[in-house]
Amino acid sequence: MVLGNIGDVADDPLVVQHVQVPEPGPGEVLVDVSVCGICRTDLHVIEGELERPKLPLIPGHQAVGIISRVGSGVTTRRAGERVGIAWLQGTCGQCQFCKSGRENLCLAARFTGYQVDGGYAECAVVPAPFAYPIPPAFSDEEAAPLLCAGIIGYRALRLSRVQPGQRLGMYGFGASAHIAIQIARHWGCDVYVCSLKAEHRALALDMGAAWAGEASEAPPVPLHGSIIFAPAGELVVPALRALERGGTLALAGIHMSTIPPIDYDRELFGERTISSVTANTRQDGMDLFREAAAIPIRPRTQRFPLAHANRALQCLKAGGINGAGVLAIH
Repeated sequence: MVLGNIGDVADDPLVVQHVQVPEPGPGEVLVDVSVCGICRTDLHVIEGELERPKLPLIPGHQAVGIISRVGSGVTTRRAGERVGIAWLQGTCGQCQFCKSGRENLCLAARFTGYQVDGGYAECAVVPAPFAYPIPPAFSDEEAAPLLCAGIIGYRALRLSRVQPGQRLGMYGFGASAHIAIQIARHWGCDVYVCSLKAEHRALALDMGAAWAGEASEAPPVPLHGSIIFAPAGELVVPALRALERGGTLALAGIHMSTIPPIDYDRELFGERTISSVTANTRQDGMDLFREAAAIPIRPRTQRFPLAHANRALQCLKAGGINGAGVLAIH
């Protein structure tokens, strides 16, 4: 499914095309893709909220499949191995961020389905160091949402600074939140969910939330940490007001609408903190897969054929997917 030009997903901007199978270069592997998760970031790319994507572009950054060929110099991966391709696909390896364990902040980073063709296709190429081995605990369809929704939710949990047994808030309850709540509940946290859609609130309660309310409704108790998953800047103010003194609000989106003015005394004073979440490191991915397999996490997925990618993204934009959407390539 190829994006020729930026456009509203309502206008079906993705088109089925037959393209040449890519060749794995030095240090790369070719993956025969079986499934690829859909993500709100795909919407941001396709609709132009993230600037200057490669065009034409094959979107998708939650791809799972089998390595069919390896390029020269590859020793860490082998043909026949099941791997995942995530958002982060390359960094310079030399800057201050890469050398200090913060490769997610590398200014030369390359991203799958944005600057590099991604997984809405039968084949995709990825540098071997950025191909994640998939634990046998997960089917392909279960593993796909873990590659972005899972990894970003996990990083957001860490940046919220919530501790086991504390109270965690979640604003928006889509693919990432429905995975993050399983980790938080495993940690013994009480989770309070604010979401626009009644069916999403019902899913949150079904997955162990202590409370679920409207999008900007005040939770019944102060929260030690919170995560905003929805790309809605207007939620920042009520989320700050709901925090306990010393609490942290993590903003998990790659794009967010304008944040309204913040009243320092009412919303930020008391050593409350706001932290953005920027991409992920490979270590985040490895840690997430290890913990997810041990729990084990069970993503809830809705399956679409690859040719229906436009419809799947339209459903995602309308909030019509409960859990995570996954494209079946074959």
